[in-house]
Order: sequence, then structure tokens, then C-alpha cells
Amino acid sequence: MNEKTTVNGTEFSIIKLLGKGKGGYSYLTQGQNGHLFVLKQIHHEPCDYYTFGNKLESELRDYKRLCELGIPMPKMIDVDYENERILKEFIDGKTVAETVAKGESAEKYIPQVQKMCALLYPAGLNIDYYPTNFIPQNGKLYYVDYECNAYSDEWNFENWGIKYWKIT
Repeated sequence: MNEKTTVNGTEFSIIKLLGKGKGGYSYLTQGQNGHLFVLKQIHHEPCDYYTFGNKLESELRDYKRLCELGIPMPKMIDVDYENERILKEFIDGKTVAETVAKGESAEKYIPQVQKMCALLYPAGLNIDYYPTNFIPQNGKLYYVDYECNAYSDEWNFENWGIKYWKIT
């Protein structure tokens, strides 16, 4: 892409778009030191099926809640409030969705999601269980989004999320 961006005045090279979600665009970026990061740029595009308040504040609040519960996630490195950008640790690897798209089973990761659920449900929370939000690295499954919502049976892993994890 050969574009540049900044987070609180520090310059990063944008390598590629990783994905677009309800709240923002995520880019693989490289710092001047050569380290890779994920930069999430909050967007304000309409979403027919989801209502947001302040997206940046929601991300920060959700990150804190999930960290307190011990959900494995990329570390938040920096926040640029003025430009609505979040700089995250880069978790290298293919998403569970990419694994499923290649016809492989994601079943071996289910116990790790269930361990996350055992932390989330008693706290009254669900996360976005769609498999694009999970990356395994060195045997550990990471939730790479920071979104969480009030628990409901309809949107829990067993009733909604698991439908998108190909079980063979």
C-alpha cells in the first residue's frame, strides 16, 4: 500500500488491510523499528444491525473488562484519541475463519473458546464469536477483537458462534 499513518505523532507504514468490522478498519502496520502492529482506525459508517455509542470509548472499556477477566488478547500499545486510532500488538497467524475456509476443522480450538466462555458468562458478557476474531499462535487461541456485549443466550457461543466454526 505504501501509505503512512501516525499514532500520537509516531509514524507507521501501512502494509495491508487486515479487515473491516462494525467499528473500524484494521491494518497491519510497521513501526520505524521494524516491529509489526495492528492499527485499528475507528470508522463512523452506518451499521444496520448494531447500535454504537462512542466507538473508541467502547473499545477501551471492553479491552479493560476482558483483560480483567483474563481473556487472551493482543496488548493495547497506544491510543490516539484525536484520530480515533488504537495500536495493538500483532498476533501473527491465520484466523480460525481462514482455517475453516480451507476446509480444515476448527474443532481443536473449541475447548479454548469454552474456557473463555467460562470466564465471560459469569461476568455477564459475550464476545464476538465469529471466527475472524480468533487467531491461534503457538497452541494458544487469541481473541483479536476487543468487543464484548451483555450476555444473552441468543448470542452466546453455543447458540450462535459455534455455527461458524466448522466441526467435523
